[in-house]
Amino acid sequence: MEVKTAVTALAALAQESRLSIFRLLVPAGRVGMPAGEIAEALDIPPATLTFHLKELTYAGLIDSQREGRSIRYSIREEGVCELFTYLLLDCCNGQPELCGGSCGPKNRRGKR
Repeated sequence: MEVKTAVTALAALAQESRLSIFRLLVPAGRVGMPAGEIAEALDIPPATLTFHLKELTYAGLIDSQREGRSIRYSIREEGVCELFTYLLLDCCNGQPELCGGSCGPKNRRGKR
């Protein structure tokens, strides 16, 4: 990943509504959510939501797919993985495989 691409992705996430949209779409996975459900869940007006979804799409973090009259948005796994890999490239003294689950949330027993 190029530095400019990483900056674009990070800039897209550096806004409250876009970060909320991203965090809402992560657990939805590849199935994603229709734009109307995103707007309702986050109480964002449709026109404003469209702007934020365009920014996240441009940054390569989400994808869209038309379904009749609505559009379904989902996380673009490749883009997210590229960004995380770029950020963790020098993790663990240049041995990113050693980082394993160190970045993920802890489970109920306190393990990652």
